[in-house]
Amino acid sequence: MVAPEMEKLARDQGPRVIVAKVDTEALGAVAQRFGIRSIPTLILFRNGAEARRLSGAMPAAEIMKQLAL
Repeated sequence: MVAPEMEKLARDQGPRVIVAKVDTEALGAVAQRFGIRSIPTLILFRNGAEARRLSGAMPAAEIMKQLAL
């Protein structure tokens, strides 16, 4: 499951990282705006711009490795 791994990432990174979950069914316009076509999609923003995009479920440690956190 993705939710527990995202919670772990948020907990481990503290105030350094903001983790947000978007319900793309309820907020289809957000999914369209960011070109989200598969679930889960993780998007890292730095200074307001997309810096990295990952698709698929993975453990928090792998997310941190992929995002170089």
